[in-house]
Amino acid sequence: MTTGLRLAWRLDGHGWADCTVTDRQAAIVLTASYITSAPEELLTALAQLIAGETETRAQFEAEPTAYRWIFYREDEHVWIRILELRDGSDHDNKGTEIWSSQYPIDELARAAIRCFDDVARTYGESGYRGKWGEHFPRTELEALRRLRNDRRHPRGAHPDPRQACEGDR
Repeated sequence: MTTGLRLAWRLDGHGWADCTVTDRQAAIVLTASYITSAPEELLTALAQLIAGETETRAQFEAEPTAYRWIFYREDEHVWIRILELRDGSDHDNKGTEIWSSQYPIDELARAAIRCFDDVARTYGESGYRGKWGEHFPRTELEALRRLRNDRRHPRGAHPDPRQACEGDR
């Protein structure tokens, strides 16, 4: 059974995006500015979790507010905390927790992959660059997708190739 985690990334003017995080319990909207590599940080943090890290982080700068994602992995689950901070350089203990929950690692990765696949379909990579001001995070997205697929289908265990990416859509 899934918890219905969904991420959505909507470009909102040049260099600004809203990231909506929803599940069956809550919905929050985080603002991100292109002054930092927010999408790349998020995708990389998730890839590191799949690769075996037990704690990773990503941060969205909203000038001056910041949203810090903190991920703790234990076995097949990831506890996520999202903190709102007055300033991005503040320590975690100065932040206000605005959302937290636990998800299976595969569900979390799938939600991020679906989110950025939707972004690519909606804006196209050149449209994304025009609105966001930076390149689409293709390298980070594909690294996450590859790690997730490798984890789900270890070498030599890949089923029919038409099914290999079925869960990514």
